[in-house]
Amino acid sequence: MPLSTRDVRKKFRRFRILVVGRANAGKTTLLQKVCNTTEKPLIFDGKWNKIDADVVKSSIDRGDHDINNELVFQSNLGFVFHDSCGFEAGGEDEFKKMREFVAERASTRKLNERIHAIWQAIISMRLYLYCIPMDEYHRAITTAEERFFSECDTDKVPVIVVFTKFDALSAVALGELRKIRGLTRKDQFERTPKLVEEIFANANIWGRLCGTRHPPKNYVRLAKMNIDDTDCGLLLECTTGALGDEALQMLLISTQQTNLGLCITYAVKKEVMTFIKRVCKGSLQVSEDEYTLLQEGIAKWFPHTGVSNMISTSGNDW
Repeated sequence: MPLSTRDVRKKFRRFRILVVGRANAGKTTLLQKVCNTTEKPLIFDGKWNKIDADVVKSSIDRGDHDINNELVFQSNLGFVFHDSCGFEAGGEDEFKKMREFVAERASTRKLNERIHAIWQAIISMRLYLYCIPMDEYHRAITTAEERFFSECDTDKVPVIVVFTKFDALSAVALGELRKIRGLTRKDQFERTPKLVEEIFANANIWGRLCGTRHPPKNYVRLAKMNIDDTDCGLLLECTTGALGDEALQMLLISTQQTNLGLCITYAVKKEVMTFIKRVCKGSLQVSEDEYTLLQEGIAKWFPHTGVSNMISTSGNDW
């Protein structure tokens, strides 16, 4: 029998993400897009007591932010976020706390030390989203980022670099093109995308990150996140691919509720294509039971969608 969404939920419960990055990197907007909401997150301490957002802000201003606090959105309680909250502003002590948090949460399987009591019997998964704002591309890698990738061993937990505000590079590129005499406005706008790619490549940000002791797994570039009809589909796809483990991929896909295409992609890749290959190799006796298993396998990638029994059990129809 294929592993069901219910089995995965019993094992992992919720998908937990640590968001690392500077203040004003667009992290809150990013999380809102992932959870399909415009509301502010609810904040809880380690004992699941709700914390007033003003109290949290006051602590942040003093450089006394608690990375153990959990951020959740009412629109999707399946995601739990931890925020580094611009740890570079807190100095050595704040960096040390962040590094210890990463080391503990990335390597331990002892859930008696988990933040929420209901996590004590669960093997939980954490993903680190490292946000770098591209409106500051000329200093995109600071000492804080370099220390993170040099000193923070995330074990087998993948690190995804998120270049936020990437559309800011278009303004930079357009400004450079306007300095060239003889270019029409049409020429300037047509050449902007190519120059953006050149600026990004010349900055060698990704290359420098890959050369660190603990390099990230992949990266995404997000733009215009302040516009209503934009989403984080690319980020979800990149994250799912970086996980590797099918159970964790299923957990993320069953948690997110904004990317139907991601469900379709993995249903075809993991179930349909595997079924077809087995049939073509002659290693599978096509029967009603096998069709039922195929349907169940497909359905598990669509946890929020009803799936009708539309697969024909007639060998001729196949």
